[in-house]
Amino acid sequence: MKAMLLREIRPISSSPLTHVELPVPEPGMGEVRVKVSACGICRTDLHVIEGDLPPMRLPIVPGHQVVGTVDRRGEGAGRFQPGTRVGIAWLRRTCGACGFCLSGRENLCGGQLFTGYHRDGGFADYAIVPEAFAYAIPAAFQDAEAAPLLCAGIIGYRALKRADLPPGGSLAIYGFGSSAHIVIQLAIHRGCEVFVCSRGERHRKLALEMGASWSGEDPAEMPVAADSAIIFAPAGELIPRALRALRKGGTLSLAGIHMSDVPSMKYEESLFYEKNIRSVTANTRQDGEELLREAAQIPIRPKVTLFPLAEANRALQMLKADELQGSGVLVVAS
Repeated sequence: MKAMLLREIRPISSSPLTHVELPVPEPGMGEVRVKVSACGICRTDLHVIEGDLPPMRLPIVPGHQVVGTVDRRGEGAGRFQPGTRVGIAWLRRTCGACGFCLSGRENLCGGQLFTGYHRDGGFADYAIVPEAFAYAIPAAFQDAEAAPLLCAGIIGYRALKRADLPPGGSLAIYGFGSSAHIVIQLAIHRGCEVFVCSRGERHRKLALEMGASWSGEDPAEMPVAADSAIIFAPAGELIPRALRALRKGGTLSLAGIHMSDVPSMKYEESLFYEKNIRSVTANTRQDGEELLREAAQIPIRPKVTLFPLAEANRALQMLKADELQGSGVLVVAS
């Protein structure tokens, strides 16, 4: 099969992914093999490739927003019939037995495995996943539209939950990439007002086109303080500024898997008046099921830019340079 393989940690500018032929993998007990049609790209892929996340396995096939059809089932796998369209997300396996797993917090399990990090992902013709961690893809979405929902969407959805946005309240979004352009659709559909802070003029314009009440670079210029906020940009220096632009009792959610160091801040300016900071760690399968259900009802329409599989390096370079509108998606063709 064709795949984009990472052999060593290097900057994405050096095009570290190589286009190779690999053996077609075979599903094991309780697993299914998926014939990949599309795979989204995201900043977590960059963190894996460039070493912001410590390497867990090399060589590795990245990619964790995978859409395709069940091609073969391993022994004991019976949840999906061959030909069923499914998605594979970042969370690939948990232990199922620890206190976190048994209390509905499997995203905190110490035995987690992640797609495209611990095990090969979807930058390839085929991918393997435990059937219990695959998602049925609603008919409302084409393959390329569904792919960004499997990380950008799910993490955005969990970040929104963690932000405790009140009904009809106001939400400030920092960074307007793949996750943010899905979250804005969720928030507006729920009757909330959205403010967007972004350095990119194109992103600010897109936010207004998608229904934001205000977009700008400086959170101090927002028309009013927000009830809730989400930081998607991996920039720790935004945290004090976002907290200052938050109402009393508001919650700031940090959506990134990696973030630069947080600077010191003045307690009375940033944290007093019962303001809250919450981090986001992966997601639960319940988050994924809830997001796909709500996204299909709205329906959410992710904005995508398509690339052939062989151009994964270029796609990720554009992502790092903030040159993509919405989500980048690799189209996989055997």
